[in-house]
This record gives sequence, structure tokens and C-alpha cells, in this order.
Amino acid sequence: MNRVTLAIIAFFGTALILYWQVQTKKSDEGAAIDRSLSPDYIADNLRSVDYNELGIVSSRVTATHMEHFEEADMTYFTQPIYLVYPNEGQAQWRLQSSTGTLNKKSGKVVLENNVIIDAISPREPIQTIKTSYLELDLNTMVMTSDRQIYITGNDFIIEGLGLFGDLNAQNVQLLSKVKGTYATPRDHIGDVMLK
Repeated sequence: MNRVTLAIIAFFGTALILYWQVQTKKSDEGAAIDRSLSPDYIADNLRSVDYNELGIVSSRVTATHMEHFEEADMTYFTQPIYLVYPNEGQAQWRLQSSTGTLNKKSGKVVLENNVIIDAISPREPIQTIKTSYLELDLNTMVMTSDRQIYITGNDFIIEGLGLFGDLNAQNVQLLSKVKGTYATPRDHIGDVMLK
């Protein structure tokens, strides 16, 4: 072998060793990052009850999967279902979605994907609210959204963009682009609504 061949082999050998060291260091850093991002608590088929300062139930949550991150004080849910108790009364609303996040410090719940809010009582004028995104402050019982909203009630259907709802005051407002359909009871034939 001549000098040029030996120099080329030495050069590629050195490059290979340096590349291997860099990759090993990156994988060690990646493992350290993954460990720091792992949840502190994990639960499947979660059932939880939250009480206020007086010991009265303020909300209940169930979820198929939960991950809690202690340092950030954040909890992530899969298929969460919240029962909320405004004004320390009986559960009036059932909120569910595909995913959810709870920030315990702020008391804010964020629900995303297939958000459905159902009234517990059949006597409530609003029976169902549907959207793709909703924020609920568990301290004030105020819910907001900037997405498309669909409301179904006793004899009406309303849709609009954006929502502000105060569950304690039992007040729900659509913020813009509101369209609605109202039907009197005589307009119904069985389960079919005439237009």
C-alpha cells in the first residue's frame, strides 16, 4: 500500500470514529430529555372528584388515560368526561372530548376534538353544545371558545362562531355569525322536523 491509500484509510477511519462519538452523545442527550419529559403519574380508567374549600363537590372527571407532569402542574387526558357543579349545586353539565388538559394552578381545563357539552336535565333550554375546542375555568365556571359552535335545544338549532358561557349565571352567548332555526312543537312529525 502506498502513502495515499494509507492517508485515505486514516482519514475515513477518523471521520467514522468522530461520527460515531457524535451520534452516541446525541442519543445520550435524547435519553436524558425523554426522561425529563416522562410523566410523574399515569392512570388508566381514571375516576376523580374535586372538592372546593367547603368540602362540596365542584367537579368530577373520568378518563380512559391520564398523564400528570408534576413540575409543570399539567395533566393530560384521553377521552375525558367532566361533570361540573356550578354554584355548588347538582351536576348540570357533562363535558366530554377526545383529549383534554388541566392546569391545576390556574384551574383551567382545555378540551379538544369532538367536544360535546350535554345538559343533565331534560328541562334545560340548551340540551347540547358541540365544538372542536373549549376552555373552562373551574374556579369561575366560565367557558370560552373561538371555534365554530353548534347548539341544539328544545325546538331550536343555533350555530355561530365563538362562545362565552357563564355556567353559574346559566348564560351562554354565541359571539358572531349566528344562524338559527326554530320549530314549534306542531312542526314536528315524530322525530322529523319540518323546515
